Amino acid sequence: MSRIIDRTAAELAADIREGRLTSVEVTTAFLDRIAAVDGTVKAFLHVDREGALATAAEVDAAVAAGQDLGPLAGVPIAVKDVVVTKGLPTTAASKILEGWIPPYDATITERIKAAKMPILGKTNMDEFAMGSSTEYSAFFKTVNPWDTGRIPGGSGGGSAAAVAAKMAPLAIGTDTGGSIRQPGAVTGTFGAKPTYGSNSRYGLIAFSSSLDTPGPVSRNALDGALLHEVISGYDPRDSTAIDAPVPPVVEAAKTGANGDLSGLKLGVVKEFESSYDKAEPGVVEAYRAGVEQLVKLGAEIVEVSCPSFTYALPTYYLIAPSEASSNLARYDGVRYGLRAGDDGQHSLEEVMSLTREAGFGPEVKRRIILGTYALSAGYVDAFYGKAQLVRTLIKQDFEKAFEQVDAIISPTTPFIAFKFGERTGDPYQMYLADLYTIPTNLYGGPGVSVPVGLSEGMPVGLQVMGPVMGDDITYRVAAALESTQDTLLADTAPEISANLRLTAFDEKGK
Repeated sequence: MSRIIDRTAAELAADIREGRLTSVEVTTAFLDRIAAVDGTVKAFLHVDREGALATAAEVDAAVAAGQDLGPLAGVPIAVKDVVVTKGLPTTAASKILEGWIPPYDATITERIKAAKMPILGKTNMDEFAMGSSTEYSAFFKTVNPWDTGRIPGGSGGGSAAAVAAKMAPLAIGTDTGGSIRQPGAVTGTFGAKPTYGSNSRYGLIAFSSSLDTPGPVSRNALDGALLHEVISGYDPRDSTAIDAPVPPVVEAAKTGANGDLSGLKLGVVKEFESSYDKAEPGVVEAYRAGVEQLVKLGAEIVEVSCPSFTYALPTYYLIAPSEASSNLARYDGVRYGLRAGDDGQHSLEEVMSLTREAGFGPEVKRRIILGTYALSAGYVDAFYGKAQLVRTLIKQDFEKAFEQVDAIISPTTPFIAFKFGERTGDPYQMYLADLYTIPTNLYGGPGVSVPVGLSEGMPVGLQVMGPVMGDDITYRVAAALESTQDTLLADTAPEISANLRLTAFDEKGK
């Protein structure tokens, strides 16, 4: 048997269920891995060894008693620190929430616990999920296991790095403009943004309420699909939740693994195609190699025009900061969290100002200022209101495209993982990381990123976007592409093991 940490979540679940491994053995192996390498990777803000092992012991007792447990029972998981966890620190990687211990669980946390999955700990992120590199965590930077001088993506770089470095077989991320898919692309992991509203935002620390979407981070499409089904489903506590059955993503991933996409039409966006001369050549080359593999699997490629996608980036950076400005107003030093200047010498307004100055980092402040300006009197219609109109046009472009094709494909991000500090001085260059992922968030449909090859020895992702509640088609296409991985990577980087998702950190050494 291969090392425990090398095995997929589906394999580990079967091993535990059938008695070849115990959950305590599995959970201990990953906790030991965290102890061995997280000093370098820095993926975790908090590790809950005691709690994870206690859950694992409960699973083992249930298995011994012959109980029929869920499909991922006993498989450990890491959780992004923007998801509320009762009794465990939840800070959104911000000084303003440092030390906060929530008295309740997010719906997603409840579902993970109900599925009997040991929670290894909370992962690092850009503060309040605002960033594309995890350089804006208030505590420390997470590194990319492929190259420790490069970023792991963001805002969910901690979750992606934990899976890439084999510190967890599964993780939870959140995706507001690409924060699951972009880290997946640059770390060689699988990341999925489900249909907005198909899983609950209750207990998710809000960044942009009309965009935030929690989802799975994993090593492959099947593992992601198994976690997707665990965390998804209607929740009456979330007013934006969709009361509909969860799409059959596990069945779709298994079907896709057979490598047959006959009869499927996959769209390539004309407006994206015209931007590839500005993307890194190696990324475009790996993406085009992936498209060729999809054609060999039987898919038909169809060009679709989505002219409003050209305006997706500025539209997003009006809507998201505006909603952030509203959501973050609650952090005032009065109700909970950090309080600065409370020495009897300052007025209430001064306490609020000093608290926010001390508690928020530079990117959060930048977005609050942008959003407050966009919502201010005399500008709200010209900026925020117009952005919402363009958002409607983007939705209409998607709907029109899905009348012609089953799914849309593109590169996940225009470039490979960049070096630390390379883009922090130019916010616009940082924001370009989400150029191809943002339209899906504005639309509300699902999108996944699947590893497609290498450029300069670093991972590249291919994105699959589907219609609202068409999550299953994205998993099917992703799993089919994974079935070609050996051939694909042999063509692009023969010196790297074909199983790039599982061997990256060990091959890099430290």
